[in-house]
Amino acid sequence: MSLLALSILLVAYAFLEPYWLTVREVRIVDPDVPEAFDGARIAFLTDIHHGPYFSLARVKNAVVTTNRLQPDIILLGGDYVFEDAQYIVPCFSELAKLEATIAAFGVLGNHDHWQDAVLTSKSMVEAGIEWVNNSAVWVERDGQRIKIGGVGDLWEGSQDIAPTIADVTEEDFVILVSHNPDYVEMMATRKVDLVFSGHTHGGQVTFFGLWAPFVPSLYGQKYRTGTVNPGFTTVIISNGVGTITPPIRFFARPEIVLVQLERGP
Repeated sequence: MSLLALSILLVAYAFLEPYWLTVREVRIVDPDVPEAFDGARIAFLTDIHHGPYFSLARVKNAVVTTNRLQPDIILLGGDYVFEDAQYIVPCFSELAKLEATIAAFGVLGNHDHWQDAVLTSKSMVEAGIEWVNNSAVWVERDGQRIKIGGVGDLWEGSQDIAPTIADVTEEDFVILVSHNPDYVEMMATRKVDLVFSGHTHGGQVTFFGLWAPFVPSLYGQKYRTGTVNPGFTTVIISNGVGTITPPIRFFARPEIVLVQLERGP
């Protein structure tokens, strides 16, 4: 194959990969997981970026794919639209169709502030998604409970983790949603067991999944994608569902993350 043909093939692939939505499955084994939540399934969607490069039909597909996973809990990590506030209400009209046996929870990302944070928050609540931006709730099942909280966007919002950790012990199972994974480096607590983040798009364009020339993080490749253990919590960073401009991906496939909780050592 000639160099020109190979170049054309790689460019074509970069424009096709954003449509190749996948589900990444992760097992989290932790002694703090209550017996009632042993086997619970958490679906995480982030960085949908509904807009000129991500149609409403693709939002609908992401919702259908998520519902097929039969999650108990759905978490939304922010950046719901791209470029224009006109996309907010239609996006949440589809997200309202998400189905979780327990509940859905969401926070805001930087793009939500750039478009319309107030309208995004209002639309989220109207869609039946519990807003946990700098707030938290106890989630109960069969008389046992876990804590789910969130913080505001690191770039454009404020971060208050107190509602998440104020009434928990290190024996409780605590989940935090932070759009930007860099916030983990600022957490002065060991009470959070699991953090869900997006923002990085997995680098969006990478060197065959090994390295990305640009990651919107102060910590280089550390929080680009995957599961990271900085020593005091576990961080799951999703590549996200949509893209920003240019609307391409290269070995950073769009994904929905499905986490299964397991009680164990």
